[in-house]
Amino acid sequence: MTDSPVPHASAAAPADRSRTTELVLLVCALVLVTVALLIVEVAQAQEVSWDLAKYMGAYAALFGVAHLVIRRFAPYADPALLPAVAALNGMGLVMIHRLDLGTARTDELMNATERTYNADQQLLWAAIGILAFAATLILLRDHRTLARYAYTLGAAGLIFLALPAILPASMSEINGSKIWIRTPLFNIQPGEFSKILIIIFTAAFLVSRRDLFTNAGRQFLGIDFPRARDMGPLLAAWIITLGVLAFETDLGTSLLIFATVLTMLYIATERVSWLMLGVGLFAVGAVVAYQLFEHLQIRVKVWQDPFALYYDAGYQVAESLFGLATGGLFGTGLGSGRPNIVPFANTDFILSSFGEELGLVGLSALFMLYFIFVMRGLRTAIAVRDSFGKLLAAGLSMTIVVQLFVVFGGVSKLIPLTGLTSPFLSYGGSSLLANYILLALLIRISNAAREPDVPKPRPKAPVNAMPTQVVRK
Repeated sequence: MTDSPVPHASAAAPADRSRTTELVLLVCALVLVTVALLIVEVAQAQEVSWDLAKYMGAYAALFGVAHLVIRRFAPYADPALLPAVAALNGMGLVMIHRLDLGTARTDELMNATERTYNADQQLLWAAIGILAFAATLILLRDHRTLARYAYTLGAAGLIFLALPAILPASMSEINGSKIWIRTPLFNIQPGEFSKILIIIFTAAFLVSRRDLFTNAGRQFLGIDFPRARDMGPLLAAWIITLGVLAFETDLGTSLLIFATVLTMLYIATERVSWLMLGVGLFAVGAVVAYQLFEHLQIRVKVWQDPFALYYDAGYQVAESLFGLATGGLFGTGLGSGRPNIVPFANTDFILSSFGEELGLVGLSALFMLYFIFVMRGLRTAIAVRDSFGKLLAAGLSMTIVVQLFVVFGGVSKLIPLTGLTSPFLSYGGSSLLANYILLALLIRISNAAREPDVPKPRPKAPVNAMPTQVVRK
């Protein structure tokens, strides 16, 4: 009898339990989304039709496939990551469908148009996102492989980020922002993928040069600041941020990239001086950008007083605040508000739509789903053994935090509006596809962190090395 089957059998049990837990949570998410869709149909005086069965069947099939892929290729992964995303994506689909129904109702919009079918398109993007998710897990068996191609991936991220800036406005500009690549069939926002590539490069670079960043430079007010020659990554992120802001008029992406890189620097070095330098550079860049860019001046004026510009640039933010105030604590109920009054209610302002119909309680529940996702991602960063995996998981998790803060900050007038979308909730293919790739990377790292160490059986000694014995008859 050999020793090898015993640890293998004991290691299989935690994997089976994790996947069973994941499946139960996915069923709970399916029930939640089904009930929410039924409430919307009843509130909108719609007959229960095959559309509902179509949405729920496709939703169940997509996340069933994702579950099977994880069960096969990442059996030890955290069981809460996929269900949290399933609930968020499902509720986003419910709200987009609800907004589609409202576009044709004169009691919701004074100038009602034909009903839109953005939920069908979102379902298609979700299917493509699940395919990208599955491909990432199948092809990437070890997250540490990404570190070997860090510079190539970083260069690709910068190219994706800069591509809309060098294209003519007819091929790259939508609603005043040159952040798109427009084709006859679809539009794609390459910056969504750039953030993941830049995070991978930053994680690998910081791990390979960690000693340089932890060396103390001059001391000021009792704080050790880094040496000037070690500030390259922070200055590079700052320059990229200003470049995106200048040539693409995209405040959201520039803020997201800079804040994520700065957070990763702090995690890698554990030095407050990096945060102080980053905040200082951000303040200088913000002042300079405000003086140079007219669109940023308009955003700041709207932030200061959206009602003074109600009939112009402040209309969106003002109506968003009205919607949040109307929702109050418990909301008007799914399907019973008027969220379509806010322009881009299914993209930039989908949190305002949820706030109106689900109230503060409903928004808090959505934020709790995000909190679970981020908390599990950070737990993965703590548990994984290699430094690259730690920084990568932390960076991927924190970029969701930064993005959510920036989005809700703009919607609620806490900070100037940036134009970012809510991860997994908002309508849009580029964001959904990129975030599913981000989810796959987190699950791959989580699998490595939770996978048990199976002891290898000791090789038997060769015959010529065995001791001799005298045998007496």
